[in-house]
Amino acid sequence: MILQGKHYRSGLPIQISCSEGIIDSISETQTSLEKDLIIGPGFTDIQINGYGGIDYNEIQSDPIKLAEISRLLYQEGVTTHFPTLITNDPAQISRLILQIVYLRKSDELSRMSIEGLHIEGPFISPIDGPRGAHPKEFVSAPDWSLVQKWQLESKGLIKMITLSPEWENANSFIEKCVEHGILVSIGHTNATHQQILDAVSAGARLSTHLGNGMHPIIARHPNYLWSQLAQDELGASIIADGFHLPAEVIEVFQKVKKDKLILVSDSVSLAGMAAGDYDLHIGGEVSLTPEGKLHLKSNPSILAGSASNIRRGVSFMIKNKLSSLSEAWEMASVRPQKLLNPGHILFEEGAIADLILCQMDENGELKVVKTIKHGQEVFSA
Repeated sequence: MILQGKHYRSGLPIQISCSEGIIDSISETQTSLEKDLIIGPGFTDIQINGYGGIDYNEIQSDPIKLAEISRLLYQEGVTTHFPTLITNDPAQISRLILQIVYLRKSDELSRMSIEGLHIEGPFISPIDGPRGAHPKEFVSAPDWSLVQKWQLESKGLIKMITLSPEWENANSFIEKCVEHGILVSIGHTNATHQQILDAVSAGARLSTHLGNGMHPIIARHPNYLWSQLAQDELGASIIADGFHLPAEVIEVFQKVKKDKLILVSDSVSLAGMAAGDYDLHIGGEVSLTPEGKLHLKSNPSILAGSASNIRRGVSFMIKNKLSSLSEAWEMASVRPQKLLNPGHILFEEGAIADLILCQMDENGELKVVKTIKHGQEVFSA
């Protein structure tokens, strides 16, 4: 396979040669390009609850139905994603894990796309506000034996856990996770400053959707937002959909977190769906606006999750002049891969050929033209 386009960082025309799923060479080319294509690494989204009307948090009558998520995400340039299971009955989480294991065993594209699982809860804050939409009856203290059971059931697929360090046994739990190669992220938290410091010392390395999953009103100081921003060891993921965070907040987060800031979609099942009113098993009656805002039907000021995707997050960053094309692209690709796979090479000779070709319209919207996964074309516009 030979691909040509402008390098997403340098803007220079390049040619990429791939064989057997690996990038053989990347070289500059003097050939005039037919289209104004930009080529770069595929996007990695470490927080996908669902997409296109399908939910990883629901038991399906046929688990193969979940395979549609990977295919829809390929259309948005997402070559790798982490199904995200939120707070639930532990036995139900086991069933959802086994469903994903079956999916990966039965569908090659899903197996290639799903490189890990993100468990978001149940070890979060039970407090209204920080808990968000997670069901309170299933919130519990960190339980390592439970995670061991889930990890066995997942065949080692759990790569990330979001928790709140306000629990008494949080630090020993974090240390166990780190010891077993699981990234620990702080989220949905009501932790004190000291508890956050201790969690970082124990090995926590990320903040989940920073600025969301919080009280509507917090003390000016101290508070858990300042505490997480102040820790250099903590990276942060953000939802850049124009609804979860104002542009100026993202600008501040960028100045503080720098190259440790990454994009996630945190998409729910209604992402990629038509505008209208829906009834969700988590969230109840909700409305999705033509602009992509998902809110409670009874209260437009309360968000009911994200209906966006990471490509739109990249476009939001560019259109609002929050970052350059190359930086926004890396926030959605290189940075999350390095976070979850230290030492992993991306978009260079010898790397797995996970690539996307895009075009930029006059409004700064990035459009995916072609997606390559493990050297295979999985989407073409």
